[in-house]
Amino acid sequence: QVQLVESGGGTVQAGGSLRLSCAASGRTFSSYDMGWFRQAPGRAREFVAAISRSGGSTSYTDSVKGRFTISRDNAKNTVYLRMNSLKPEDSAIYYCAAGGTIASISPLAYDYWGQGTQVTVSS
Repeated sequence: QVQLVESGGGTVQAGGSLRLSCAASGRTFSSYDMGWFRQAPGRAREFVAAISRSGGSTSYTDSVKGRFTISRDNAKNTVYLRMNSLKPEDSAIYYCAAGGTIASISPLAYDYWGQGTQVTVSS
């Protein structure tokens, strides 16, 4: 089992950047592929990015490719989401998740979730 705590959200202007962090408890962090999802008001939770256990493979939803970068530091039990060139449509609560696989884009595939961190991008 793993517990996840996100941080780093906030309010930025369009074109700005943020880096989200997700700290995991437990000694099994490196055994999990990790994912980032987001949920805007009135919308379903959607896949943003995922990273393999070693960090050697990543995947992204098309709308963030070239702007967002997922990475991890297994020594620190932390996964990151660097977000550049932010757009108002990126505004949402961002969640990290564990227990799925890098090929999983459905939230149903993930077993463990953090509480989320709010990202607001103003135009």
